[in-house]
Amino acid sequence: MQTVADYLARLPGLDLRPLVSNAGDPELMRKARLDCDWYGENARCFAAMAHPEIEFLPAWIAGRAGLLDVAKAPREPGEERWLVTMAHQPQGLGELAPKVFGLLAKTGVRLAYYAFDEASRNMPCFAAIAPYLDVLIHDEAPLAEAGAARLKPGLVQRHRSWVANLLPTATAMAEAPEEKIYFLGSQLGLSPHRRRQIEFLAARFKDRLVASCDHTTPVNGRGQLARFKVGFCPEGRMFATSGMAATHTDRPFWCGCLGMVPVSEDSKTGGRLEELHRAGLIVRYAHGDLEALAEACERALALPNEARRRIYDHFNAHETVGHVLAEALAAAR
Repeated sequence: MQTVADYLARLPGLDLRPLVSNAGDPELMRKARLDCDWYGENARCFAAMAHPEIEFLPAWIAGRAGLLDVAKAPREPGEERWLVTMAHQPQGLGELAPKVFGLLAKTGVRLAYYAFDEASRNMPCFAAIAPYLDVLIHDEAPLAEAGAARLKPGLVQRHRSWVANLLPTATAMAEAPEEKIYFLGSQLGLSPHRRRQIEFLAARFKDRLVASCDHTTPVNGRGQLARFKVGFCPEGRMFATSGMAATHTDRPFWCGCLGMVPVSEDSKTGGRLEELHRAGLIVRYAHGDLEALAEACERALALPNEARRRIYDHFNAHETVGHVLAEALAAAR
């Protein structure tokens, strides 16, 4: 175990070669660094959580070998200790996952799991750890029956997208952004469906479209995206299933927090990010409808600063991972 502050300080120099399948592949190493820094930003956001009902003590990081130390470490008077896991991290414990979670729960450590990418279906240990969870935030609905049946009464459960892993208002909204559409993409998700939309926008908007199809954006470069007025967010490759129809990748949430206008693709069945759509906080277009996409981008480009400010303020106040988790922890008290 180590403090999040210490972990973040040593993160840039962390040797990732033992953690990848082919350390001799420069491109693979570059992607590993991007992913490592992305998870580091999650830790930064969770360590900076604030809530009017909770006093947050300094946060710590624990690897697999140090998980049981979470239970053993001395506690301050009145301290309520939580272990937060995310993504498919519990599966890293393999068959030991339910034993470790059970032991932590028995020693008074409360367990919060911020899942994404259909964890109840794609993570084999989900049903085994389900009875020990105190907070579950997930992007799929409904959960797989086997795991859902094992969740305990009183669990605080939230159906939410994985939102922005950004510190609120860390990037100021640009008052005079470039009148351009930025596609924040991913090599993993450059499907024919997505490529067709990018090619259509490039033909329609010419140099007003800026497309990035890299693995992801370096965390220290995300603030630079605020110079663009519109963020184009098509359906993610993991979000084409019925269970993911109401949520989205984190792209619209990044955009909103950076002061961009999110243009978000609806699902085939409809209803993706419905509350944000109804509140006018995203500009949504019908799944795969190219003309609707063009019209949505035009509307987003035409939005005045007053509307952009409302989007920026909402996303920074409500659509960051720190806020979502802090609210759930408060509800579980």
